[in-house]
Amino acid sequence: MIIGLTGKNASGKGEVAAFLKDKSFYYYSLSDAIREELESQGIPITRDNLIRTGNELRERFGPDVLAQRILKKIDPNRNYIVDSIRNPAEIHALRGTGNFVLLNIEAPAPVRFERIRNRKRENDPSTREEFDEKERAESRNLSSHKQSIEECQELADFTIENDGSLKDLHNSVSVIVSEVLKKFGRPGWDVYFMSIAQVVASRSNCVKRKVAALIVKDRRIVSTGYNGTPRGTTNCNEGGCPRCNSLALSGTALDECLCSHGEENAITQAAYHGTSLKGATLYSTLSPCLLCTKMIINSGIMEVVYNHDYPLGDTALALLKEAGIKVRKL
Repeated sequence: MIIGLTGKNASGKGEVAAFLKDKSFYYYSLSDAIREELESQGIPITRDNLIRTGNELRERFGPDVLAQRILKKIDPNRNYIVDSIRNPAEIHALRGTGNFVLLNIEAPAPVRFERIRNRKRENDPSTREEFDEKERAESRNLSSHKQSIEECQELADFTIENDGSLKDLHNSVSVIVSEVLKKFGRPGWDVYFMSIAQVVASRSNCVKRKVAALIVKDRRIVSTGYNGTPRGTTNCNEGGCPRCNSLALSGTALDECLCSHGEENAITQAAYHGTSLKGATLYSTLSPCLLCTKMIINSGIMEVVYNHDYPLGDTALALLKEAGIKVRKL
């Protein structure tokens, strides 16, 4: 999952990020992409330069450019914390992953100004007037390429009031993150097995179409198969099948095709290794043809789940249903 952080200067985003880093979240800041740009140009990394360059990048490459650059670095098998979200387009880009939650960290302006004074960073505002002026410039902008923090705050899934102790802040974050983690679901069995079938299809050597099937018993894969020429013969993509390599018209010269179908190979592989398919479920990226359908019926498979329709598959699907085999399109 990806937890995003937004909020005004010195609201406590850095403390939340540090806390979650200790909980095995990997950290990125959208400002990292701006820092890389400044370093490449030899420009000093200051708050003003970060804001200016960030706005320039959004204007040149789109308002979500910083998020898109960070997304290229993200491993879907890890949890992340993404800091410094300051433009609504960045939120929409991160939400596109399907596993994103935005936290808005808030604190009263007097509290935040006092924090800024205490941390004594170079280039931080030294007076309340300077603090207020910079905050107005960052808070809301009509231009799509500029920072608009208040718009980001309005899009947050959760808001944490950080006007108490550090322990209070950590407790608030723990409660929210624990609940959110429980709600992020895993893919269902159908999606899980069909996704594997799509990977299996990538091994196909057929030049016309890549198709694969896998057979499951008790939620365990017992056989897989992809389409291509028979074992020990020249692969289709190496010229092994004249019909496919001549780019024959769809539905013609099928009796001349040397390629076996994915379902056919999955069933024959099970037979080759002496595995019974009685009561099994077959997942296929394409609905079966008539020949594969007859093999499915006679092998004892009791359910077929497919992803896309085979152009000549109506008769095959009708035969499956007549044989009492459950058929589902995913």
